[in-house]
Amino acid sequence: MFGSSKGGHFGVHPQAGYPGGVSHPGSGAKAGPTGVWPAGDRTDTMWRLRCKAKDGTHVLQGLSSRTRLRELQGQIAAITGIAPGGQRILVGFPPECLDLSNGETVLGDLPIQSGDMLIVEEDQTRPRTPSAFTNHGAPSYVREPLPVLSRTVVPADNSCLFTSVYYVVEGGVLNPACAPEMRRLIAQIVASDPDFYSEAILGKTNEEYCDWIKRDDTWGGAIEISILSKFYQCEICVVDTQTVRIDRFGEDAGYSKRVLLIYDGIHYDPLQRNFPDPDTPPLTIFSCNDDIVLVQALELADEARRKRQFTDVNRFTLRCMVCQKGLTGQAEAREHAKETGHTNFGEV
Repeated sequence: MFGSSKGGHFGVHPQAGYPGGVSHPGSGAKAGPTGVWPAGDRTDTMWRLRCKAKDGTHVLQGLSSRTRLRELQGQIAAITGIAPGGQRILVGFPPECLDLSNGETVLGDLPIQSGDMLIVEEDQTRPRTPSAFTNHGAPSYVREPLPVLSRTVVPADNSCLFTSVYYVVEGGVLNPACAPEMRRLIAQIVASDPDFYSEAILGKTNEEYCDWIKRDDTWGGAIEISILSKFYQCEICVVDTQTVRIDRFGEDAGYSKRVLLIYDGIHYDPLQRNFPDPDTPPLTIFSCNDDIVLVQALELADEARRKRQFTDVNRFTLRCMVCQKGLTGQAEAREHAKETGHTNFGEV
């Protein structure tokens, strides 16, 4: 697991969501061609590249001028089945081969730019490895089964965020009983810095927030994710199934590891990478250099969106579990909470 740390806190701090409601992780983010990335000192934008191979044209996602060449080649290998050591990548007109000798080269140092079409061929001058024999006896590259990114469903008990974060940072431990401890941890961190965690940040006084977050009928969101990112010293990436975007908490903090959650408008689940070998345990902690996992997360979110597996928080119907009043969307629920003090809502 990750170790905790002391120090100040950072991240996206929009106003807190209505008590018992949804806090969006999207505040402070800016749009890009393939997703939304939190604003900060980083100014490079996400690139859109296309890859043309024998089996057709593909869109390469999650790349930027700071992406390493080896990551581009890894994504091409996953799409085309051509191993990085057997690739020839051509660009421009007339097409010229890229120098693939140093996988640590960043794309910004190569003669390519966003919008380019990359032509990918198998280098016939190199040995084809790994290889196998076809029905005709000729050796050919065999595409290995690829690891699959998937969600693990956690209970919808108002503490799904805390259960999901615990799951990924602990390497795949599902323990819903962790939620009270994590709520107390957040309350302690917020109480320890009342100047930073003011009413302007929290949407309520520091003391009121600490009492509120410790209750088991309230929901976590952007503020809580930001605090946990700092505490566990890792980037927490949240992929939204409604907008098909990723919000990266702790992106500019220089962490070496990242974990991923998927969010459908009201519920969080952890993401993990499953391997073809049943004896290999799922992976929940990734390197911050692994941009392929971000592409896989976006693909997973896009599939969920096409299947309408999300909740529109501006239109979904709720019921106040205290007075049984019907409400539509988080705005009405927030107003109802202010007027009545009722904070226990259920989706209809």
